[in-house]
Amino acid sequence: MESIAKILPAYDYHCPKELIASAPAHPRDSARLLIFDRATGNTSFDTFRTITDYLPKNAVLVLNETRVLPARIHLTKHTGGRVEALYLSTQPCTIRALIGGKIKPGDRLTWQEGHTFIVETRKEKEATLRPSFPIDQLHDLLERYGETPLPPYIKDSPLTEARRREEYQTVFAKENGSVAAPTAGLHFTAELLRKIEAHGCDIRRVTLHVNLGTFAPLTEEQLRTRTLHEEWYAIDPKTAAFLQEAKGAGRPIIAVGTTVVRTLEAAFGAGRADVPAEHLCRTTGSTTIFLHPDRPPTFVDGLITNFHVPKSSLLMLVAALTGRETLFDLYEQAIEKQFRFFSFGDGMMVM
Repeated sequence: MESIAKILPAYDYHCPKELIASAPAHPRDSARLLIFDRATGNTSFDTFRTITDYLPKNAVLVLNETRVLPARIHLTKHTGGRVEALYLSTQPCTIRALIGGKIKPGDRLTWQEGHTFIVETRKEKEATLRPSFPIDQLHDLLERYGETPLPPYIKDSPLTEARRREEYQTVFAKENGSVAAPTAGLHFTAELLRKIEAHGCDIRRVTLHVNLGTFAPLTEEQLRTRTLHEEWYAIDPKTAAFLQEAKGAGRPIIAVGTTVVRTLEAAFGAGRADVPAEHLCRTTGSTTIFLHPDRPPTFVDGLITNFHVPKSSLLMLVAALTGRETLFDLYEQAIEKQFRFFSFGDGMMVM
């Protein structure tokens, strides 16, 4: 793959600030939907509530049921100064977090109810923290005292913390672990999911815990190694068997979100053209898979996704399905029609 200086400009575009959504559509399925048919090259415009008009009756829709944690916490140093931390993941006896301010290994940071953390390591903005309480209590404490983080490009969201916890969460969220929502799923209501099943589609769920790497700019090392940030995923063995059989039978597999694409491509065939698409590799583990036009998905047949930030790996993933030039033509049409962009914005379906 070429260097970052040559690759990234090819995935740049201008999104007008007024099109960056700071709150979701109400109701959720009133969000607008761009539909692109790869076989015919036709583009249509509609809303999510009419999505069954475009889904094949025998399609399998795959959702990511990860749940966003209220992962932002405020801590106090022994000097009285305050620092902000963002929980990333749990290790056997410690947690990984992004943390601001001047801290160093050995510092004690106080949270709520007298709970504390000892800084074990600090490298740039990432730190390893050892809690004074059992690690299995962390999620309960985050629910009580944490705040829901929003993407860095949402500067002035009108949402209160109570509304963030409700609206920056899919209606099918179940498994705790993400610090960012699988945003394509935000458009679905329970009623719409029932309508999709009544249409003749099967719905299955997988889990991939989204971390902040999804917002990070691409680096030279990622382009050189052709790997991305690591994210943990899991597919129930019965679900994996169902998906494997459906793929072998030629049923369209439609991923709701780029996180589902990463999960399925990691689990089935690892996104490699030399591996049969329905070959099951691993149902649980971590993936660093980097999907782009030179390494397109092989298991997924369609994608429902939002409009992504410039120069991102997510943009390159979608381009792997549409082609880069076609993708930017679709984005130009969406901008002309005043679609809302990014996490709380409208969406597109590539079939």
